[in-house]
Amino acid sequence: MNRKYLISIVVALLLSFGNAAAQDEDVSWDSLSDAQKETLAPFFDNWKSLPAERRTRLAAGAHRFAEMDADQRAAARDRFNTWGELDDTQREAIRDRYRQFQNLPPREKSRIRDNYRRYSQLSPDRRRQLRKRFRDMSPDQRRKARDRVRQRQQHRRPRPTDRS
Repeated sequence: MNRKYLISIVVALLLSFGNAAAQDEDVSWDSLSDAQKETLAPFFDNWKSLPAERRTRLAAGAHRFAEMDADQRAAARDRFNTWGELDDTQREAIRDRYRQFQNLPPREKSRIRDNYRRYSQLSPDRRRQLRKRFRDMSPDQRRKARDRVRQRQQHRRPRPTDRS
């Protein structure tokens, strides 16, 4: 799994949480908490000119940020910085993958999340090996490998760790 794919999954999950938290009402600067104002200080001068939907999303994100512990905030900053380093083409590709993900059936979304969870629990060495193996495959080999994995997952029995 390559870095762009991992980043797109993280961004997709963040966007889905942000959209769920967003409300249709407008958010004035004065209605923000002190913690939200501190986080959103770079937007102060342009706050009134931002679209209402964007202000609402920013306020919801700042609220979530204020509730994070130090490690979570550091991780969020890293993700934000990574996003900022992407060019417009890369960002649009990630947004497209996010839209595709949102249109998947719930079972397929769950399968992707489970795969990502398992992948992220692998050692860095094993992830590196898998990424290299995937990069070295032809497009046809990649498609066949994906198909085999999907087929196995559809027919596998739940593992003891999968049960709640």
